Amino acid sequence: MSNKALMAKVSLPYAEALLELAQRSNNLEKINEDITMISKVLADSENLTTFFANPLISKSSKKEIITQLFSGQISDTILTFLLVLVDRKRIAYLDFILLKYLELVYSLESLLIAQVTSSVNLTDDQQKQLIEKLKIMTESTRVKLELSVDPDLIGGFILQLGSKIIDTSLKGQLKEIAYFLEVGAT
Repeated sequence: MSNKALMAKVSLPYAEALLELAQRSNNLEKINEDITMISKVLADSENLTTFFANPLISKSSKKEIITQLFSGQISDTILTFLLVLVDRKRIAYLDFILLKYLELVYSLESLLIAQVTSSVNLTDDQQKQLIEKLKIMTESTRVKLELSVDPDLIGGFILQLGSKIIDTSLKGQLKEIAYFLEVGAT
């Protein structure tokens, strides 16, 4: 089992438990805000992720950092959840747990997340058109685009919906042509 598959397997029960807790407390929106904020903090601080993953750092030190960073910033429910992760030696998986949680929330809300990498920034009109096409293609009621720019694509874009990838970039088309030329030459 790959490391990523193991992390996903470990993370899912915690993400499900967190979602159930959020639904029972009728505080889903606030918890979603907290989770998004914590995810951003982790994404912005590689040192914090490394700190949580280090098995040589004591549980009490990790709890102290969590309390200092997040006390008063997030709900007590989420703060307690983070401290439980430390006690169960699962805090190293925090970013994966939060990602799984958000995936579960999005599927619960019928929200499709589409990751779009384009050669240039998409205009508002292009984004709206893409959202409408994706709604028709996937029969989703809501679509959220996660945009990024990669000038190496030369033109076009790459669209990722879950495990499906649609590559309309010039770079992708050139790779495909090169592949067929190599196969034809042998």
